[in-house]
Amino acid sequence: MSQSIRHLAAFADLGATNAARVLAHAAQLKQSGAKPLLAGKSIGLLFADPSLRTRTSMDQACHRLGGRALALDVGASTWQLETADGVRMDADKPEHVREAAPVLSQYLDGLGVRAFSRTGTVAEEDADQVLQAFKRHASVPVLNLESAREHPCQGMADMLTVQEEFGACAGTRIALSWAPHIKRLPRAVPNSVLLSAAAMGCQISVAAPIGYELAPGVMAQAQELASASGGSVTQTRDQAEALSGCQVLYAKAWGATAAAAPADEPALANWMPTLAHFDQATANAIFMHCLPVRRDVEIAAEVLDSARSRVITQAGNRLYVQMALLAWLFGHEF
Repeated sequence: MSQSIRHLAAFADLGATNAARVLAHAAQLKQSGAKPLLAGKSIGLLFADPSLRTRTSMDQACHRLGGRALALDVGASTWQLETADGVRMDADKPEHVREAAPVLSQYLDGLGVRAFSRTGTVAEEDADQVLQAFKRHASVPVLNLESAREHPCQGMADMLTVQEEFGACAGTRIALSWAPHIKRLPRAVPNSVLLSAAAMGCQISVAAPIGYELAPGVMAQAQELASASGGSVTQTRDQAEALSGCQVLYAKAWGATAAAAPADEPALANWMPTLAHFDQATANAIFMHCLPVRRDVEIAAEVLDSARSRVITQAGNRLYVQMALLAWLFGHEF
């Protein structure tokens, strides 16, 4: 495999310097349109889990750059894939990524992969087995479309939204707040929001109840990125503390780090953002969420429908960030 191949399996593959360049390019693409940087190239999009925004925006990102997207649904339009090494394949997965990735690499110029966490454990999150397996065995660029650990496309689109709103990411005060849900959701989105914001110099406070703290490894990585960028990262179990003086309330449900933490504890319903939560924020504070969202379960409808909400803008920015990320993956400098 050529050492010049770029991957984005995790934010660490991109880094803060390239992230800033990608954001600048995304803003330019949004303003002035795209050039056919992917002319003649085909990108395979493997979905092991459902998608609305990612599938559609990646298809259109490839199209607007002059390329072609081929969506493949793992286990439906393709075989189930085994990613673990050293296992006897006598279960429901008839094909191994050791064969699938190099074969697809002969047909396609790049691979996007979406595969959520299956267990919700920190160990699975840290291993990020599916994306790392494709990164090892593919001979073309691999792009993370949400994995067990991260969703870098979402995190970068969120930073483009913050940049548009406040003129710059650096110094912007973000409250990243846990929110309630009817089931335990993955931590990939909050992980990527945290990492992207820390790298871009934001002052980010992570608020979560006991047992729902983000994993130590992700927090340590964010602290390192913030130290280099001039930003800051803090943790609190007090939502009001995080909201005090914030310019962005980014709320998202995620599962417990501690297996015993109850997702449906009645007291946790108070963590659902309402307009009253903005009483502690700045006057111009905005609301962000990655979507999809359960109205009046995770987020109050009055917030989603208010002038503070930027959820539609965030979703739209996925297109431009992903166009810029594809350009970067294929070696286009800007």
